[in-house]
Amino acid sequence: MPRANLSPVAAALEHLLSVVSPPLCWGCRAPTRPRDPLCRDCRTGLRRLGPEPVALAGCETWAPLVYEGGARALVRALKYRNAVALVGPMAAQIAANAPPGLFRPGDTLVPVPLHPARMRRRGFNQAERLAGALAVRTGLAVCDCLQRHGSPTRQVGGDRRERLERPAGDVCLRAGRPVPGRVVLVDDVATTGATLAACAGALRAAGARRVVAVAFARTPGR
Repeated sequence: MPRANLSPVAAALEHLLSVVSPPLCWGCRAPTRPRDPLCRDCRTGLRRLGPEPVALAGCETWAPLVYEGGARALVRALKYRNAVALVGPMAAQIAANAPPGLFRPGDTLVPVPLHPARMRRRGFNQAERLAGALAVRTGLAVCDCLQRHGSPTRQVGGDRRERLERPAGDVCLRAGRPVPGRVVLVDDVATTGATLAACAGALRAAGARRVVAVAFARTPGR
């Protein structure tokens, strides 16, 4: 996980804080270095995926990591513990390992929408935050042009058959928002691909010519 350049004063303050209250790994709660969300053991244990995208419910999808261990811990910390600072390291993993040609000049990053009920509980859309951090690293624009309605459902958890039977929810275009011609959907984790497929379908129906998806992690076996 890359570290930002710090001024001498900021570096000294960070060192002092790390001595007084050492940062803890999000994966195992062991002490770790400042600005590193995972300890060395948890970073070493990350299982990386290959450069080839997979088709999830008809949507070409790529992620750098398997959704387990430290990667799963980061996703859950972002979603359920409001650890929004993690979007920087997570976006860095995506940008640094993305296969050639995945991000093309003129592409637009579109975050997967969060159901309004979950937005009220959580206070932010983790996919939108991740898309913003990814935009900084790719130079691509972000267009938050999708919205979700209907009954909120949870795609993570349960076996594959149960997840496939759950509705992904209705996805449509936000009124008055332009539809990008070439889209890279952004989400934190990809499971069955049902939600990505719903997003891709709405975008294609509105005129998008190319829709692919990226996530920080993907469920094993997908």
